[in-house]
Amino acid sequence: MAQALQPNTAGSLFATDGKPHPLQDTLAVATLVLGVLAFITSFFPGLHLLSSWAGLVGIVGGAYGQWISVTTRERFALVLGMGASGVGFLISMANGGLFGGLF
Repeated sequence: MAQALQPNTAGSLFATDGKPHPLQDTLAVATLVLGVLAFITSFFPGLHLLSSWAGLVGIVGGAYGQWISVTTRERFALVLGMGASGVGFLISMANGGLFGGLF
């Protein structure tokens, strides 16, 4: 009797294929970090340059991560990071934008 082989996913939240994805995981973590950075610094008008660029890079990196993501865990982290990046980006754009009023 042949037994169906199931990957052991007990320790990997939603990693359904059981394979490592170092690039996708790195993009997910980077997007989360940039999102938190953009979100927190957007509440300080003097930091609008840092916040707007971190938000923009977080949005673009998260979009690329979504394109190459494989598992639900990666997509979940990417959506959270992109959401925080987007909010931080938009608030910082209202406070001065990407170039600080130089253009």
